[in-house]
Amino acid sequence: MTDIFESEFFDAALGFPAALFTAALVVVICFWLLVLFGVSEHDSFDGDVNTDVAGLGGVPVSVTVSVVTVVAWCLSLTGSVLVGRSAAEGTLRQGLQAAVLVVALLLAWAVARVLLRPLRRLFPDDPEPSRLDFIGLTCTVRTSRVDQSFGQAEVTASDGSVALVQVRVDPHAADTGLTAGSTALLYAYDDDGEFFWAAPYDTELDPRRGPDSGLGGPAIGGPPTGSLESVRSRPPRTGPGRTGFGPPGTEPV
Repeated sequence: MTDIFESEFFDAALGFPAALFTAALVVVICFWLLVLFGVSEHDSFDGDVNTDVAGLGGVPVSVTVSVVTVVAWCLSLTGSVLVGRSAAEGTLRQGLQAAVLVVALLLAWAVARVLLRPLRRLFPDDPEPSRLDFIGLTCTVRTSRVDQSFGQAEVTASDGSVALVQVRVDPHAADTGLTAGSTALLYAYDDDGEFFWAAPYDTELDPRRGPDSGLGGPAIGGPPTGSLESVRSRPPRTGPGRTGFGPPGTEPV
């Protein structure tokens, strides 16, 4: 009895249409083994395939394909066994096998939509917050002074949260005059020192003052004149331990 069942199982798994999903299942298993051993990433294909149009978005493509493949394989295998046990022959048998393929795909899509819904909360679309998000924002100095080795400032993120960050001024810049209550622009981040490079910023240019704030006049010793958006649009300067815009009075490179 066991031999008959095993024979029926392998005949169904290796026959049409289940064989299509059997091959796909082997690929899925190999992929997750590569992920397990660190050779690949679970979101490797997210930039190549858009599953939102099928209502299966919100999770990595690899998860979506895996769920659809497993469900379709189980359904097609069950359908193939039932067709094999039927008395259908010839054209009728082929038609039933084609119907099993279509039904398995449609049901797999429907089941996957239900199964993936609770998994979406595990894969938020918003990127993780980063200190680099503060680059290009203005801040308020909270220490008595800011120099090459000392200084703290308060900056408000786009989501309204407030953070106290370490700030420094460029050693080659003239006396910045940054004191408690001064407004400064965070134009770069030093990865090694874990602080932001700051330059004095004209409070009239601060976009947080409202839509009627002025746009004229440069920041003393700071970046070129213009709105904050124009400063953000300049090419970033990169280098060892430094990310952001160039120092005051220099062109970005």
